[in-house]
Amino acid sequence: MDQYRTMYKKSVDDPEGFWGEIADQFYWESAPTGKFLEYNFDVRNGPIYIKWMQGAKTNVCYNALDRHVANGLGDKVAFFWEGNAIGDDGSITYSQLKDRVCQFSNVLKSLGVEKGDRVAIYMPMIVEITVAMLACARLGVIHSIVFGGFSAESLSDRILDAKCSIVITADGVWRGSKLLNLKDIVDNAVAKCEQAGHNVDHVVVCRHLLPTDQKEQGNGDSEEKPGQRPTRKIKINWSSRDKWYHELMEGASTDCPPVWLDAEDPLFMLYTSGSTGKPKGVLHTQAGYMLYSATTFKYDFDYQDNDTYWCTADVGWITGHTYVTYGPLNNGATSVIFEGVPTFPDAGRFWAVVEKYKVTKFYTAPTAIRALMGFGDEYVTKYNRSSLKVLATVGEPINPEAWLWYYNVVGEKRCSIVDTFWQTETGGHAITPLPGATPTKPGSATFPFFGVVPVVLNEQGEEIVGEGEGYIVFKQPWPGIMRTVYGNHERFETTYFKKFPGYYCTGDGGYRDSDGYLWITGRIDDMVNVSGHLLSTAEIESALVEHKSVTEAAVVAHPHPVKGECTYCFVTLKQGFTFTPQLIVELKDQVRTKIGPFASPDFIQEAPGLPKTRSGKIMRRVLRKIAVGDRNIGDVTTMADESVVETLFRLRPSEA
Repeated sequence: MDQYRTMYKKSVDDPEGFWGEIADQFYWESAPTGKFLEYNFDVRNGPIYIKWMQGAKTNVCYNALDRHVANGLGDKVAFFWEGNAIGDDGSITYSQLKDRVCQFSNVLKSLGVEKGDRVAIYMPMIVEITVAMLACARLGVIHSIVFGGFSAESLSDRILDAKCSIVITADGVWRGSKLLNLKDIVDNAVAKCEQAGHNVDHVVVCRHLLPTDQKEQGNGDSEEKPGQRPTRKIKINWSSRDKWYHELMEGASTDCPPVWLDAEDPLFMLYTSGSTGKPKGVLHTQAGYMLYSATTFKYDFDYQDNDTYWCTADVGWITGHTYVTYGPLNNGATSVIFEGVPTFPDAGRFWAVVEKYKVTKFYTAPTAIRALMGFGDEYVTKYNRSSLKVLATVGEPINPEAWLWYYNVVGEKRCSIVDTFWQTETGGHAITPLPGATPTKPGSATFPFFGVVPVVLNEQGEEIVGEGEGYIVFKQPWPGIMRTVYGNHERFETTYFKKFPGYYCTGDGGYRDSDGYLWITGRIDDMVNVSGHLLSTAEIESALVEHKSVTEAAVVAHPHPVKGECTYCFVTLKQGFTFTPQLIVELKDQVRTKIGPFASPDFIQEAPGLPKTRSGKIMRRVLRKIAVGDRNIGDVTTMADESVVETLFRLRPSEA
């Protein structure tokens, strides 16, 4: 901890010295020509901006692959791939991955893609998703990856906002025993884009379920591995814009020089839910994100050259960007890419994979840990986990009970637990213990990472010194922080910098204890954290109101034993409609269709009226109390009609 404190002080007081030394470990085509760090965090002083290493030229893909091949790591395994079905697996070395990325870079060039263009990627957890994103990075093309669980509507929204000319996808994917036709979802999304006046030029389709020796375009049955994949088939439609990935790759050259990019050129955009309902395209840039993803990976997992590291996150989320692809590859690490789910074919799958690959560093979500706890210890203990050294968590605060089970049962009381707090916007870990150095407390994210200065503010924006609870904000930039909301800098400033001028506002609450440890308590705006997926209540409300029977909807968070939080929906019906079990099914389907299956509400309650202030604002604080059956609803003197509260308590479903 003394070493941490010394390094931390330097990172805050002398960012150029601290990050400059780390930058020396990477390849730069040219050195910075401007200031190493320049920024404004205070909207009162003009536009918000953050610039690191201005004028320096580099390429993130080159640093992730070519640099290691040149240094003799070409034969090292970059990824072990573990498919959904047991026995469906493979691996790829750094040299092989570099060759494939260069080939696909040439494919993208042949399709007319150039530096600054946007490409949407909607794929399962297969090696080709990392090939696609790294090929974009090689060319200076901005990738926009959309999680393969999002609906066609959500996908089309993201394609439209970024004006993507190409979508890269796969025919389909098995998720556990469930078959998803990804190509069909993309077809529907592209059709919606056309209706909105935007044409997608090409859809590149990776054969994942269809046999690769089947040359004819068009419909095909999925290949079935006896005893491995379920027996249902997949059919896909084909049009002139569709192109097979494997056919484009045939004959493509493995030589593709990287495009040298300015430190502040965009690297990727990733959409995150916004409290207004419309997703925000969080934009990250080249040099700062590369340095930060690599450095957080190195220190927070105590990375060593002989490690086999496994992050279970999907690349469709920021965790997959930073800690499946960019962080590990920039350190020359060997990682596992996992396509499946933790409970298929049974609740021992995670630990079977740990045993198979002798995983040393393991990173997953508290949701998964809580779900697996419920199946009993025997699913864990029957597998050899002696290789494990670090166990980390991501996506939401981990409750102490789950932390202790993770430590005692999974880690056999000998592994460090690393509870990481960060966001899509931060690019990498912001508050986290360092394994082997930080004395941990179950449930606390502990202390800030290098360069991050967290502050606890009260409602008036005053800093709370020492022990206290309030808003978690950050005082100065680190290299990995987002630079803007794509195409809407004003929204960037409003969302993160206007509530408390001079600070980046995370939107999370928390407290500092008497020992200086930071504890994150969760969202303080209109957001719900479901299984680590941040959902906008406004987005769900919009989906519900689109149903012909609903005139108004209000959505709040509700505690859930496995997911952490789930959504609890209050719906007010139009005259002439009746609240029935069938309507509940229809409303859940409406949300699944509009957003995605992971957003489906757990509870839907009839609300003849909603508690509102006299100015018409919905009192969500009161709704949260009703959702959990807590009659201590506090001060309601500003409520227009107090009688609605008793009605809502009476109509509350018994299972809630």
